[in-house]
Amino acid sequence: MLGFGKEIHDDFKEDSYIMIMTQEQSPSRLPIVILAIAHMVNDWYMNVISTALPLLVLAGMSVSRSAFLVSVFTLSSSLMQPVFGYLVDRHNQRWLVYAGTAWMALLLSLVGVVHHYGVLLAIVSLAGLGTAAFHPQASALVAKFSGKRKASWMAFFVAAGNVGWALAPLLLIPLFQHEGLGASKFLMIPGLLIALLIWYVMPQKARNSQRESSPVPLWAEIRPVLGSLFKILAVVSLRSWAYFSLIAFLPLYCKASGISLSTSSHLLFLMLFAGAIGGLVGGNIWDKVRHKSRINWVLVSSLMLSSPFFSLYLAHIAQPFALIFLGLAGAMLLASFGITVIMAQECVGRNAALASGLMLGFGVGIGGLGVSLTGMAVEHWGAVPVLQTIVWMPLAAGLLALRLRSSQR
Repeated sequence: MLGFGKEIHDDFKEDSYIMIMTQEQSPSRLPIVILAIAHMVNDWYMNVISTALPLLVLAGMSVSRSAFLVSVFTLSSSLMQPVFGYLVDRHNQRWLVYAGTAWMALLLSLVGVVHHYGVLLAIVSLAGLGTAAFHPQASALVAKFSGKRKASWMAFFVAAGNVGWALAPLLLIPLFQHEGLGASKFLMIPGLLIALLIWYVMPQKARNSQRESSPVPLWAEIRPVLGSLFKILAVVSLRSWAYFSLIAFLPLYCKASGISLSTSSHLLFLMLFAGAIGGLVGGNIWDKVRHKSRINWVLVSSLMLSSPFFSLYLAHIAQPFALIFLGLAGAMLLASFGITVIMAQECVGRNAALASGLMLGFGVGIGGLGVSLTGMAVEHWGAVPVLQTIVWMPLAAGLLALRLRSSQR
């Protein structure tokens, strides 16, 4: 009887998926909501190491070694995302969504338990494979389920991830301060729960009828748009360098300015949560105005405005009114997150998962690698002058975005 019930449940999941995919004009919202929740949990884990960085430094680890952990995790996840994206485009293995989440949750729960730096490096690099498996498949599914409002729903998916980033310092810094870094062993629980939810609700793979019978060779699809892809990657990399550096070193900047770590966790939450709202607003605006100009003014203006807002915040960090500048800066910095993913997907046509892997993985990973350079600079010159320089990177990204066009193909 139980086996018969499971067969009915599996058939229901598969038939529901086929129905969703064949009704492009009225796509179901449930898969997008589930994927967005999974993205929130996934990105919460991605911010564990950056959030723990100040505490690792206070525990005796050097700033450069701590920053290198962030870079290793970011690189391992980013370099493999295009590979997973290519495999997803060819074979559509959606088990990667829940398997990747569970894998990363289990490994990152060991971050505060393992004290040998070499072993910790290995754990961090292997944990990155979990998010590398999750993001291309999940974002490609969101694009398929979104119908005509791709930028809006992709912005919703990305905003959920940014909320996860925002919750990490808000929840983890107080936890680690009161219970110690050893409390990381409890971090596996939410990841395993959401992995079970995805496994239960989402079909593991699409039927063969949903796959292309003769896919276009990858190089033939990519070659005509390499120039545009490189420009988008450069914009994403500069934005990500500033983003990860602020997450990792803003608490140290606050400490140098006489602000406690617990207060800095609330400041990071404000910046990242405002970024999530900015991503939603930016995606919806772009859906409405994208065909009115060849220059993507939403992308350009949001990036260029974030730098002066960040600079104003750092200059008046001890003043209550500076929180307005921080919120506006976070919203402007991440307003274009989902937009750049959709631009890349439209560039490469059928290879949506590969495009997602390049933007959410490789582009973000190059920015994450910059955290190591930022860490070395902080060791030599201190957090204050370095961050005051880093915050102008989004302005450079906005100037570069002027050379992009909304219609890439």
